[in-house]
Amino acid sequence: MSVDLKLKKDELTALLDGEIDHHCARKLREEIDEAAEHIRPRRLILDFSGVSFMDSSGVGLILGRCRLMNLWKGRVTIRNVPEKLKRIVSLAGLSELCDIEEGVSVENETDE
Repeated sequence: MSVDLKLKKDELTALLDGEIDHHCARKLREEIDEAAEHIRPRRLILDFSGVSFMDSSGVGLILGRCRLMNLWKGRVTIRNVPEKLKRIVSLAGLSELCDIEEGVSVENETDE
């Protein structure tokens, strides 16, 4: 599992790649939180386009970032969730806490 962090204006995008399970979730949390604490973005985007597997640790990863961003009056966006992971996202009720976007790539974003 790896994460590539990209900053654009007041948005921090975490491009996730690989499998999210209890073994790697802590490392991901630490990397994302460290960058977010320095930047204090208005929006944190978690891009799941490269994620092939996610268990409840992935849900916990998202929920924890939602709590963090709420402290800073920011918002979490879950982006490009693979079809096989959409059920987990739905059952966890994450659409009530986060914005969900499909079909957006970092390269296709335009500067505002």
